[in-house]
Amino acid sequence: MRIRSLGVIDDAVVELSPGFTAVTGETGAGKTMVVTSLGLLLGGRADPALVRIGAKAAVVEGRIALRPGTSAVLRAEEAGAELDDGALLVSRTVSAEGRSRAFLGGRSVPVGVLAELADELVAVHGQTDQQGLLRPARQREALDRYAGDAVAGPLAKYAGAYKRLRAVAVELEELVTRARERAQEADLLRFGLNEIASVEPLPGEDAELAAEAERLGHAEALASAAAIGHAALAGNPEDPESVDATTLVAGAHRALDAVRSHDPALAALAERIGEVAILLGDVAGELAGYADDLDADPLRLAAVEERRAALTALTRKYGEDITAVLAWAQEGAARLTELDGDDDRIGELTAERDGLRAELSVLAQELTNARTEAAARFAEAVTAELASLAMPHARVSFAVGQSEDPEGVEVGGRTVAYGPTGADEVELLLAPHPGAPPRPIAKGASGGELSRVMLAVEVVFAGTDPVPTYLFDEVDAGVGGKAAVEIGRRLAKLAKSAQVVVVTHLPQVAAFADRQLLVEKTNDGTVTRSGVKVLEGEDRVRELSRMLAGQEDSETARAHAEELLATARADG
Repeated sequence: MRIRSLGVIDDAVVELSPGFTAVTGETGAGKTMVVTSLGLLLGGRADPALVRIGAKAAVVEGRIALRPGTSAVLRAEEAGAELDDGALLVSRTVSAEGRSRAFLGGRSVPVGVLAELADELVAVHGQTDQQGLLRPARQREALDRYAGDAVAGPLAKYAGAYKRLRAVAVELEELVTRARERAQEADLLRFGLNEIASVEPLPGEDAELAAEAERLGHAEALASAAAIGHAALAGNPEDPESVDATTLVAGAHRALDAVRSHDPALAALAERIGEVAILLGDVAGELAGYADDLDADPLRLAAVEERRAALTALTRKYGEDITAVLAWAQEGAARLTELDGDDDRIGELTAERDGLRAELSVLAQELTNARTEAAARFAEAVTAELASLAMPHARVSFAVGQSEDPEGVEVGGRTVAYGPTGADEVELLLAPHPGAPPRPIAKGASGGELSRVMLAVEVVFAGTDPVPTYLFDEVDAGVGGKAAVEIGRRLAKLAKSAQVVVVTHLPQVAAFADRQLLVEKTNDGTVTRSGVKVLEGEDRVRELSRMLAGQEDSETARAHAEELLATARADG
């Protein structure tokens, strides 16, 4: 990695060994910036406070070797990245204003792509992870991770059933809670539908009755006008001397028809006058029929107005016209059917809820069985690792239990509380020596013991994890003496199958590293390109002496440092 303008680091290059690399240096020299840099390359949160004061941006660049054909390679290629001789070039920039950019194989990518690759490339473990291991939820996650498919399978089914149960419970609660409101709504709908049904309106009936009422209200005037029009067109039988339009037009047609053979133009006019005569006859006949059919009965007018009043009462409540009223009635009937079906729906949901709870009981029992079986194997493996970490008499175990809850699900013949991950409460217990009762590690482990338990857990995981690189940030805190030597020896053993990077303050751990990097500041308080260097020979002995006694030139410290290196080489 190349690190520029990050924290106390001005410009430095960090070359990690394929095996075990130890990063050492005085407190405050910037060792943890190595961890921070790797975190940024792998999609970690970009904090502008990390940018060196006076710099515009912090930049971290890395070259990561990938195994061909792995999912990490496929994901990188999907993102448009190009490999450089089997290696992936990654870059992350964080500006002082907080903006962040990521590059993968020469292509700009979302930071989330780096985070996706991180899960398959590097497992980072630090002191915050130790604190996380104290939480029961984290301990359950660790156990599930170790158990693998034996838990993952039923857990996936359980999670699906649990999610559906929550949805059913919410809908059921809403239906039951709103029962009174729904009953009131249903009563109002029934009243309205009955009121409309009692009137039995027809589509467009209100417009037709309005026109009829207008006609009946002016029946005498309409009859008089029709009679006058008929007399003008067809004559008045009571007045033989009257002149009417039909007679006059007929006379004109006879006159023109008599001479039409002499001029085609006049013949055409004669034809048109004939058409007028026919039209006048038709209109006259219709006027006579209109007058005969005109109903001036006041009783009919009263009946029409009464009907219109009944329709108006509906339009005041349910729509602007009868068409809208009928549409309201159709929608209301559908809604009433829905409301009346709620009781059936409540029954259906209740049955589904009970069925899901029964299913969850079965799946929760499967999870409990799988976790209990995995817990025994996990605890045995971690206990064996603790023996290699100078805790030969310590015993680790898992307590897998449940809490009583009358509203819960049945597991093992008891009704217990349950959640999205099952009904189990998982807690990691430690008995540090024979005769000591197993206690939760949060209460029963010292700082040094917790560090070794944490390391033992990670070593056990390493046997099942495909992650090729492990980064430990001072997980050896609180440890010293023989225990520190054993931690170094165990990390060296882990490094035979994976790349291991350890930020440490313990010379006993650093001595076992294949490569030791020293991070040191210059006189102005910065770490420059030459401030991260590989220690070899005499330089490494001097650094281990400093770590042992704070004195690089102490003969006693030098002798001890050389002894540590000899021990590590002998183990290797």
